[in-house]
Amino acid sequence: MHFSRRALLGASVAGVVLAACSRAAPGGQLKAILDQACIDILREAPEACTSLALSEAQAGGRYMDRLSDASKEGFLRGRAIGERVLGELRGLNREQLSGQDAVTYDVVFTATENSLATSAFEYGSGAGAPYVLTQLTGAYTGIPDFLASQHQVTNRELADAYLSRLSAYARVLDQEVVRLNEDVAAGVIPPAFCLRRGAHDGAVNLLAKFASTAPAQNVLVSSFAQKLAGVAEISAADKSALTERAQTILTSEILPAYQRQVDALTALLPRATADAGIWKLPRGAEMYAASLRNQTTTNMTPDEIHQMGLDLVNSINGEMDAILKAQGLNRGTIAQRVQAVSRRPDQIYPSTEAGRARLLADLNAQVEAIKARMPEVCGTLAGAALEIKRIPEYTEAGAPGGYYQPAALDGSRPGAYYINLRDPATEYPKFTLPTLTYHEGIPGHHWQISIQQEAGELPFIRSALLGFNAYAEGWGLYAEQLADEMGMYANDPLGRLGYLQSAAFRASRLVCDTGLHHKRWTREQAIASMVAATGDQESNITTEIERYCVWPGQACGYMVGRQAINRMREAAKTALGANFDIKGFHDVVLTNGSTPLSVTESLVQQWVATVSGPAQP
Repeated sequence: MHFSRRALLGASVAGVVLAACSRAAPGGQLKAILDQACIDILREAPEACTSLALSEAQAGGRYMDRLSDASKEGFLRGRAIGERVLGELRGLNREQLSGQDAVTYDVVFTATENSLATSAFEYGSGAGAPYVLTQLTGAYTGIPDFLASQHQVTNRELADAYLSRLSAYARVLDQEVVRLNEDVAAGVIPPAFCLRRGAHDGAVNLLAKFASTAPAQNVLVSSFAQKLAGVAEISAADKSALTERAQTILTSEILPAYQRQVDALTALLPRATADAGIWKLPRGAEMYAASLRNQTTTNMTPDEIHQMGLDLVNSINGEMDAILKAQGLNRGTIAQRVQAVSRRPDQIYPSTEAGRARLLADLNAQVEAIKARMPEVCGTLAGAALEIKRIPEYTEAGAPGGYYQPAALDGSRPGAYYINLRDPATEYPKFTLPTLTYHEGIPGHHWQISIQQEAGELPFIRSALLGFNAYAEGWGLYAEQLADEMGMYANDPLGRLGYLQSAAFRASRLVCDTGLHHKRWTREQAIASMVAATGDQESNITTEIERYCVWPGQACGYMVGRQAINRMREAAKTALGANFDIKGFHDVVLTNGSTPLSVTESLVQQWVATVSGPAQP
């Protein structure tokens, strides 16, 4: 038995089904457990409910006027849900499940078990994000854009809900200060460079930059006013009063809470050190092991991952060297020669509004070109539209180069690929951009997540709630390789250099992440290692290395995942020979949604068995 996102049970119905568990078959028991789990998870995640455009029945109650609870109590409630679900799953007989029920059991069991292992460490969000406030963690990095771009205002009720969420945002900011101080008392202090570095990045600088904008121009007020302008049922006088109320909440509640975060972090700075890895934290080695297992869904050790990275960097650098020599670039290190290409006038988008507009137009053209060719390699095609957007200027200084936001399940909002355009002239040479687009957009994250969301056979918990870093980012990196295999760089050697640079970058991540958190590298060691491996700009690399410092293990999922998918594909080719069909392989990997790598491999093996048929006597 399965349920789709459209038929997610309401809380009352789920309770009735749960009461009947003892009489249900194992598949029915699993369904009941997961129905209730979805309700409980979504009640704690109102932002996710808005992002997915769920009904109140699907979400288990009203959510439009709430934000998630950032307190320690909220953290513990979330962990308790996982503990209950894992206990209930252990109470089922896995051997009595078949088909997608068995897959669902394995997916949810692995996700829950790994999540509980990371949340056993009660710092920040757990072992994978142990610091409450840094340049990449904290509500300030996401809530303003969430309210501006995802909270819809189409009537008075939603307008009032927006104002409630503004007040809730101030409370969340203060809850984070309490959590920060609790963690500091336990010896968990972020690296100093994540709090303040240079004039622009670091949490203190980013918080202060947001707070320095004139209230009427602040995105929390200006975006609200723009939304109100299109609501016919609200009078002009009420629109003015509502906008004024938003500005009052900003100035009297939110900005003072921003200042309290700045004060707390400033007070912490004298105690912060330059030590970059979580080895310095209480039980740091255990934390890293738990996060690596969660992020890669493998049992690979830090040393094994480190060596994989070194071997791949060597191999990829050899291919880069060949392209550079063919371009007449024979002198200097690979890094020096790649940087020389990056500085060529024909590879630069000016850091002007016109330059940024041209860059976005080129990305859109690249998306359309490869989208038209996807039927060549996939039988199942994604339906959701893709929008390419600039990362908000108030967070771009500390943000990564790009990221993806899934489409709303009801089709009301397209998928969005965000790109960081703080300084394209130095950070985005033209030859590097196609690969980023293939990773974040098509055939990467947008393609994979849209197919997952649109797969009506998948239970809601798999189609919309759970994800696995090694699968999702592994597919994103595999998508870059697939674009190369499809010939997207056939007449573009520099574009292929960009593809190889990206692959070297992801291989270098294995080296640097394990270097920082296991081998006790300094931030500067890691930056130097990645610059040498990729030839990328030091400003880009610095942002990346500082990201790994606050999200330990996450950066390892990309290449570990890609290599796993490649091994699965090669094994299927070997087994099937002339019967191997790339469309069939991609369909089985994509239509089952995000899964642990062991489950993905099992699904591919089952597909191989169906293609090859029964053994002949």
